[in-house]
Amino acid sequence: MYTGITRGTFPVARLSRTPDLLRYAVELDAELTQGLERGASVAIDGVCQTVVAIDGNQVTFEAIRETLERTTLGELALGARVSVERSCRIGDELGGHELAGHVIGTGRIAAARHEGDLHGLQIAVPAAWMKYVMPKGFIAVDGSSLTVGETEAEGFAVHLVPETLRLTNLGDKRAGDRVNIELDARTVAIVDTVERVLAQRKP
Repeated sequence: MYTGITRGTFPVARLSRTPDLLRYAVELDAELTQGLERGASVAIDGVCQTVVAIDGNQVTFEAIRETLERTTLGELALGARVSVERSCRIGDELGGHELAGHVIGTGRIAAARHEGDLHGLQIAVPAAWMKYVMPKGFIAVDGSSLTVGETEAEGFAVHLVPETLRLTNLGDKRAGDRVNIELDARTVAIVDTVERVLAQRKP
């Protein structure tokens, strides 16, 4: 489980591709690698990944075809910076909201607004997802826990505070860029349950 509080961005140090697998290493810092072991879970741009090797501060992950097709990891390039969060432990402060790192798919930046201290993104997603996206609700974008702003039929807005801009890549996003989306699991469960109950009550 994750909290959606990104610990910073870190560079892709190595990568190799085959048609069905991406193997890549991220250069983390000493704090993030402390106590990290093979088999541990780490969120990379919001995608839950398993550690397959550790060499100093270089941590290696593998993404299979389904992950590459569903997320932005297939677009990774050498030197690109990715948002990173270690999985949370019992007793950790939950500063964002509960995330599993199970990305439903990608949204696309429809507009980016950067004026003085005002930073916002308009994100287009499939219309079918919008029944789970509500103003002032939670959503994860590239693994960052964000509060939903305004909504419309095919997308939503998020407003970014300076600390989020400092620790993530979201301030660099421009129209057309893709981002990983994880819906709030509790909202999904409630909406689907209500729909199922109402459907069963129909004569």
